Amino acid sequence: MLVAQLSDPHIVAPGKLLYGRLDTADYLSRAVAAVNALSPLPDVTVITGDLVEDGDPAEYERFRELIRLLRMPVYVIPGNHDAREPLRRAFAADGYLPPEGLLHYAVEALPVRLVALDTTVAGQHHGLLAGDSLDWIDRTLAAVPDKPTLVMMHHPPFATGIDFMDRYGLKNPAEFATVIARHPQVERILCGHLHRAIDRRFAGTVAGTAPGTAHQMRLNLNPGEPLRYMLEPPGYQLHLCAEDGGVVTHTAVFGDWPGPHSLRAG
Repeated sequence: MLVAQLSDPHIVAPGKLLYGRLDTADYLSRAVAAVNALSPLPDVTVITGDLVEDGDPAEYERFRELIRLLRMPVYVIPGNHDAREPLRRAFAADGYLPPEGLLHYAVEALPVRLVALDTTVAGQHHGLLAGDSLDWIDRTLAAVPDKPTLVMMHHPPFATGIDFMDRYGLKNPAEFATVIARHPQVERILCGHLHRAIDRRFAGTVAGTAPGTAHQMRLNLNPGEPLRYMLEPPGYQLHLCAEDGGVVTHTAVFGDWPGPHSLRAG
């Protein structure tokens, strides 16, 4: 099974540019085209939050138009820039989001199980998994202990060294780690938020963030530095789920590049 991961498209309303500069819709269109052109074609695409910039219904309508061209099933989760109820309404017809409450859900009808988490806190940029959410995660993972599982969440459950973003990460990673450590079938935790590919061993598994489909956050590990974005190549990840249950993750960039070329001269 092959899972494509897109993250942090930050779609704005028609006629607008993000930060007055970035046409994030054009970037996402290119991302969709690149994923559709992959061979083999991914079995599913997941999009790990910050789908839109301000949580407005018009933004979600535009986002849906852009991802409608993807040639495989698509599953989304909210990020800190999303608004829970407009997102729920925008995707109600897809049938996988719960009709009320937090947007936690599980996808069962795939060779690898997807467990999606809503880490958002209304009006805030940090993430949190409160007690009820931790109970839900524990019960949901315990219900299918023998099936390889990918957990999706926007806020990474670890500090990355990018100081400004770490101040707005998941606020209770230790509590979350206690739950995850009880479930060794969790092969990967797929996150967004950082607009960079960053990985760390976490609670007996591997947690990582994916690049953004448009801008990337500057790689600056000096404490106290202000946050800046870079127009580095936008990217995505491919998670290859092997028959033995293991997962291999590839990080790639979108764009037209010379090649492929033979390794032989001439």
